[in-house]
Amino acid sequence: MSRKILINCEEATSICNKNQYKEASVWNKIKLNIHFLMCKYCKTYSSQNQIITILIDKHINPCDDANKLSVEAKQLLEKSITRKMEE
Repeated sequence: MSRKILINCEEATSICNKNQYKEASVWNKIKLNIHFLMCKYCKTYSSQNQIITILIDKHINPCDDANKLSVEAKQLLEKSITRKMEE
């Protein structure tokens, strides 16, 4: 069984995204690194994608109970939105 080593940029970005979330296989990582040797654009995409992910992970916190709206506040907000839509 012969496996294709050279991949196009679309496949490379897909593997890059999988690799970032630890979902890429070893073979895909090898193909990706070979592609990076030939394509500076995908290599740049990969590094920028990693930077964006790090920044998002660092600055976006999951919502905790202190930041949630109460049931009453949600109902008030819903009524306000409904009134504005009817105007």
